[in-house]
Amino acid sequence: MTDLIPHDPDARLIGWLASGGLRPTRQRLALAALLVGDGEDRHVTAEGLYAAAAGTADKVSLATVYNTLRAFCDAGLMNEVVVDGSRSYFDTRLDDHPHFYWEDSGTLTDAPANQLKIAELPAAPAGAAISRVDVVIRLKKL
Repeated sequence: MTDLIPHDPDARLIGWLASGGLRPTRQRLALAALLVGDGEDRHVTAEGLYAAAAGTADKVSLATVYNTLRAFCDAGLMNEVVVDGSRSYFDTRLDDHPHFYWEDSGTLTDAPANQLKIAELPAAPAGAAISRVDVVIRLKKL
């Protein structure tokens, strides 16, 4: 019997891109390897991903990083978490979960979802439906 789970990292990355309907371009594969190559969840900024990519053989421009992250979000492969009007993080974990934002270091981490209790949400206005609720808990060191 053949193993249906690809062990080739490129095959896994190609499959990840294909699940979002994206073609496996060189740049997408390079950034996908940094984001999901080891199977760990990540919260990255475009600038942080650009810096990580600069240390690899596959050089990409900052504009390409932004465009690729946007394509990954549009394809449903990642979520964008906006922490303020000027800073966004891109999260590889797709389930609904809250985040801690450490204001001192500018770090975004997962918060324990089992400790969050939202008793009630306001009703959506007529003609609208709530698509998602983002919870970002801002922290600072004492």
